Amino acid sequence: MSDHITLVGNIVGDLEQRATRGGGSVAAFRLAVGERKLDRERGEWVDAHTNYYSISVFGELGANALRSLHKGERVVLSGRLRLREWETETKRGVSADVVADAIGHDLRWGTTRFERTPKPNAQAGTAGVGGTGNDGAPSEAAWSVPGASPEPAGVVVGVGAGSGAEAVSPGDETPF
Repeated sequence: MSDHITLVGNIVGDLEQRATRGGGSVAAFRLAVGERKLDRERGEWVDAHTNYYSISVFGELGANALRSLHKGERVVLSGRLRLREWETETKRGVSADVVADAIGHDLRWGTTRFERTPKPNAQAGTAGVGGTGNDGAPSEAAWSVPGASPEPAGVVVGVGAGSGAEAVSPGDETPF
């Protein structure tokens, strides 16, 4: 049995790519989750305690994590917690391992840019059908929901002039 957990912390060290026994890819890294407290005598925030978690990320999420996440970045992570007891000749302990279900950058500390990964069944060189156009931007078909009826464009996504906003049909919401 595992417990669901949400963590907000900083990535410690570079992400590593590992392999499962079956040959699948796993992204692995450590996450430091620190607690800060207000020291009322000094009137400033101080670091109180830091917990470290070993994070494993499987499948496509792991592949995207390897390309997107770097040492020192602050992330929000949701996953399944597993406590693992260990023992050496001189010490005993418990490690907190998390298998990630979702990861994203903490936008309180900076900005990020979302980029869809290409579908494995997308045919190379076929612009406009589930891939990208000549300008490298996702084609209209790449963003549409299967079975949705096409409606006229008119909803603008974005803020302010020159924001790079594009018109999106109301029926073209993405399924995520």
